[in-house]
Amino acid sequence: MANKYEFEMGFFEGLHQRMPKDTKVAAILAHLYTESGRVDSGLKMDRKLARLLPEDPTVHYNLACSLALKGRLADAVRSLRTAVSFGYKDVYWMRNDPDLSQLHEYPAFNTLLRDLEVG
Repeated sequence: MANKYEFEMGFFEGLHQRMPKDTKVAAILAHLYTESGRVDSGLKMDRKLARLLPEDPTVHYNLACSLALKGRLADAVRSLRTAVSFGYKDVYWMRNDPDLSQLHEYPAFNTLLRDLEVG
């Protein structure tokens, strides 16, 4: 069976080739890649977005999710800290986001959550 995101990915890949610095297109493509299981491609796109939008808290949060999905726990927490430094504050979602589930037993992640809850 074909990937249910195949058409959308093809469409946005074409747009991305024509407009490589369009952050909205890149964000949609990053999401589609991750949702379809192409985590490496999603991570690559999230890193590009972090270069294009270095102070965007959601971009750094999404990068943390991709890093966590790849098992890069220390890098994921570092990216979450960056997201928080730029204003990301949704502790509830951090605790419940399935993309961050690998971090639940990771001490640095739990320290970050405690710091946010106290602060």
